[in-house]
Amino acid sequence: MKGWKDLEIGAVITNPGSSAEYKTGEWRAWRPVFQRENCIDCMICWVFCPDSSIIVEDKKVVGIDYEHCKGCGICAFECPKSKGDDESKKALVMKPEYLFREED
Repeated sequence: MKGWKDLEIGAVITNPGSSAEYKTGEWRAWRPVFQRENCIDCMICWVFCPDSSIIVEDKKVVGIDYEHCKGCGICAFECPKSKGDDESKKALVMKPEYLFREED
């Protein structure tokens, strides 16, 4: 049996790629909804987001890049202002994606 070093090259990547070039958030089941009035700009959501989907301008969180967000909920889980049950006080609230889909 051949090892990986013995196999012929099957493909060559001539230019490095990035998922930033592609919309990758269209299949999510949950969507984080950002409520600016409750945000304390601690940037914890930005640090923990695995898809770099938290939009920051002038050291303030201003929104979410839904073209790349997968809806994992890590931002809302880590946010210190999103603890408890009162959604009106949370900075990030996870909502079912179907609430935002347009009718075909």
